[in-house]
Amino acid sequence: MSRLSLLDLAFFIAESEASPKHVAGLHIHQIPKGVKGGGANFAKQLYEEFLTHTDVQPPFDAVINFVSPTLMPSWSQAESVDLSQHVFFHKMKAGHNDREALYALVSELHEPVLDRSRPLWEVHVIAGLWDKQFAIYYKMHHAVADGITMTRWGVESLRTTPDDDTVTPVWTFDHTRRSGGLKGKKRLDQAVAGTVWKQLTANSKRAVGIGRLTAMLALEAVKLTKNAIALPFMASGNTPFTGNATPGRQFATAAVPMARIDAIRKVSRATLNHVALTCLDGAMHRYLADEGVELDRPITIQMPVNLRREGEKSGGNKIGIILVDLSPPTDDAYVRLRNVGYSLRNVRAMIDAVAPEAVETYTILTGLLGQIAGMFKLADLVTPMGNTLVSNVPGPAERLYLKGAPLLEMHPVSTLPATHLLNITLFSYAGTLYFGLIATDALPNLGRLATYVEEEIATLEKAVGL
Repeated sequence: MSRLSLLDLAFFIAESEASPKHVAGLHIHQIPKGVKGGGANFAKQLYEEFLTHTDVQPPFDAVINFVSPTLMPSWSQAESVDLSQHVFFHKMKAGHNDREALYALVSELHEPVLDRSRPLWEVHVIAGLWDKQFAIYYKMHHAVADGITMTRWGVESLRTTPDDDTVTPVWTFDHTRRSGGLKGKKRLDQAVAGTVWKQLTANSKRAVGIGRLTAMLALEAVKLTKNAIALPFMASGNTPFTGNATPGRQFATAAVPMARIDAIRKVSRATLNHVALTCLDGAMHRYLADEGVELDRPITIQMPVNLRREGEKSGGNKIGIILVDLSPPTDDAYVRLRNVGYSLRNVRAMIDAVAPEAVETYTILTGLLGQIAGMFKLADLVTPMGNTLVSNVPGPAERLYLKGAPLLEMHPVSTLPATHLLNITLFSYAGTLYFGLIATDALPNLGRLATYVEEEIATLEKAVGL
């Protein structure tokens, strides 16, 4: 992480108590068999061992500095990092240690804004779960890393075999050196270079790409193309998914075996994204019907796309956010799958036709309009940019371990814009696709929406003849 990019800066500008800009992950581990004493103190001892790893490396020692000679925010290196301010221990009470109680704790931990006076990350070890399990909740500001980067860093700290019980916490790796950024303990106080205008227009690829994107969107507006990038602020405002965000949070998950998804893909010649978004689309329409809402147009999602070149492992954020129309309302799951696939293929073709810098600029400009609506609390009055956010973060295919404890589940916990009440993140790990649903506590019955996601897989299986 060599400097604060425009997109990274946007996360600080957009942050508020109702819309904190951190991303997180929930890892659920099984206490290893044969541990002395039955493993009653395993999680507590792991937490204590975490606290001994005081050699904190970049970017986990980086502090945001809003006062600099260039008048632009920059990163500086903390003189020291007190792990007691970043690593915490929780023990669930007997009788209140089931999945619902864990998700309630995660929701509570996910609410507060990270303290900007110190490095922007936290790790929470949670003991006393069902069936001799424990959990770790990782939390980091979005300006430090996007979901893909955070996942890669987390995987690096784990082991691929249960007999390797060495502990190397995520903050002990110098991720800036690994990604080709600043070396060693070199200070991270490089300011953003140039003005916003220069960063938006100096790159010729960016300028050409913006022109091409503008032309494509103009063709979409006059209906000369179909199912490309959806036009912003055309989504239905008559859903409970959008509105002025409130500080409270709730969390729910769904899990689907990859084998079931792969079977659908094989029969229908679809991709994982096609199948997953088809199930989400069906689940959201069912949820809306329960709430007395029927749409006459597709649900529009805001979908992050990875803008890194193949093999690139830089820190910070390298994503764009585009709008995608899912399927027009239909009761036929197979028709829905075909509509979603058609839409995504056209969107992918559009994205591949322009420079990543243009997509990033489009993201910043459309995000600015959404931020203005959020700042003035207009989300309940104006047409939303999209109905919800849906992202897909690829995870490791093989089982991982922490001090011999197998990692059973990996759940993403994302952030919410000020104008949305729901965000959904897909995450694949060890043969399972997990759906992490984070919402404000104003959204009714989030758990029911998660249940519908799992049920829609069965509906789609039946529709394709499985």
